[in-house]
Amino acid sequence: MQPAPVWNLDPMKILTRRELATVLADSKRRAARSANGRRNLIIVRLACCCGLRVSEIAALQLDDVRLAGPRPHLRLRRETTKGKRPRCIPQWWDAGTLADLAAWKAERVAQGAAEDDPFVCSVQSHCCGQALRRHAIRRRFLSACKVLGRERRASAAGTSSRVTSPGAICSGPGRKAVTASAVRARLEESSAAVERRPCPGRTGQIGSQNGLTSSR
Repeated sequence: MQPAPVWNLDPMKILTRRELATVLADSKRRAARSANGRRNLIIVRLACCCGLRVSEIAALQLDDVRLAGPRPHLRLRRETTKGKRPRCIPQWWDAGTLADLAAWKAERVAQGAAEDDPFVCSVQSHCCGQALRRHAIRRRFLSACKVLGRERRASAAGTSSRVTSPGAICSGPGRKAVTASAVRARLEESSAAVERRPCPGRTGQIGSQNGLTSSR
């Protein structure tokens, strides 16, 4: 039995639960007004609520977002993950994330996107639907964090050029990236301000069987 990984994290580089709730609420307001806001909301959801690395967000395709049926999930293909191992990220435990991902996927399909087109893409008129580079995804994430104020955003942006997972805003090259379960554990320690709402009629446990607690 392998020992549990020990995380050496700078708490200033992780959004607290209250900060995450603030970013999500502001992103939802902006999403109601523009496609750019909706796309940024999805980046925050994928990074903070699903634990995806920025490279995994960039490589995610429409066919990887499987939300129909009783076990909605994200499929991370072998060639897109750091360890070259496929993973499955369950979505049935978080109604808010599931609803936002489903709405964005429906919007992409309505735009005529194919199954192998990028899930997160540019929304500018001259390049709508094109894949975003990793640095562009990082910028969009930090843009969504503006609501936290200049000082807090600056502390997050201090390592933005070396960020592996924008949701964790912490790990540089050669360090272990933070898993979704590790981030959630830190958020639980930081604040109990926001409670997740489970999807009606759906149950699921977050654990190693779902690919969320492995060392990355």
